[in-house]
Amino acid sequence: MGYPRGTRHVTMTDVARAAGCSQSTVSVVLNSTPGIQISEATRERVMEAAQRLGYPFAAPLPPLFEGLPPTGGTVGYLVDRLATAPEAVVSIEGARQEAWKARYMLQISQTLGDPEIEAAALGLFLQQNVDAVIYASIMTREVTLPQRLIDSGKPVVLLNCYTEDNRFPCVLPGETAGGQRAATALLQAGHSRVAMITGELWMDAARDRLTGYRRALATADIPFDPELVREGNWQTSAGYEHTHALMRLASPPTAIFCANDRMAVGCYEALKELGLHIPDDVSVVGYDDEEVSRHLSPPLTTLVLPHEDMGNWAVDRLFAGNIIEQPLHAPVKLECPLVERASIAPPRLAGAIKLKKR
Repeated sequence: MGYPRGTRHVTMTDVARAAGCSQSTVSVVLNSTPGIQISEATRERVMEAAQRLGYPFAAPLPPLFEGLPPTGGTVGYLVDRLATAPEAVVSIEGARQEAWKARYMLQISQTLGDPEIEAAALGLFLQQNVDAVIYASIMTREVTLPQRLIDSGKPVVLLNCYTEDNRFPCVLPGETAGGQRAATALLQAGHSRVAMITGELWMDAARDRLTGYRRALATADIPFDPELVREGNWQTSAGYEHTHALMRLASPPTAIFCANDRMAVGCYEALKELGLHIPDDVSVVGYDDEEVSRHLSPPLTTLVLPHEDMGNWAVDRLFAGNIIEQPLHAPVKLECPLVERASIAPPRLAGAIKLKKR
């Protein structure tokens, strides 16, 4: 089951974007969720978008299954946090979609990163004899698995995390390639002074996106200039403050790659405060494709984190077998696609940028 390696299938995020609604609305429509009223016009728009894009939504259950629970089994899903970011819920939805195709239920437990809660949740999973376990993290990072899970003999897949010994299959976002893709989009538009506002560099995602940025510069034979890189903290205020600092340079950038969309919002505000126009004066690229990115003026070019695909892949890999027999598993990294909007344009002539005084 699953999708060919190296390809990207259509996700609910794609359908939501095409239909002009939220992913939650798409999920309600395509899953025929009872008790929720969706207008017929919205329902038709979602169905049309799903069919046009080739989204593999399930047909109604045949009469044999109506009103009955799945018959395949149960997959336990251990995650540290659900409420701090939408990505965890998107991954869970991806895993649920894939599990349901095999008539498996997904049983979810949030551990809050607390070893005692994690041990209790895992104990419950094992007591209930789940068929397999997905161990997930909201933040891409190295983890140490509970010894009880290792000794359980259950198939285990890691989602958005990894272990040093590569003992278990894991799926991660392709952050380095994503950072390279973002910077390359600006370089291909003709920019050579491309700045970057990173996340906190103790985090894997921030370091990998910066590595991708540097690779894009090297590929384009443009020397790395540390003056053009500022370490942010993922917050809007960091984008705002660092953009002001970058534009005060003797030779300011003509393009800025923000390592997430929230910092891009701050970047937009700073540029507009300085009397600059996006993208005519300065081009901007974000990361994460948050809801706000499509409502900025102009709409923000950004990258999509493949969390739904990661959830699909995790369950698909569990069902593929041979996990326990294999001693080593190379990490699998899924593409972060670029969503092209209106925030990139070719640079103006050198010296054409005129700043307002603060």
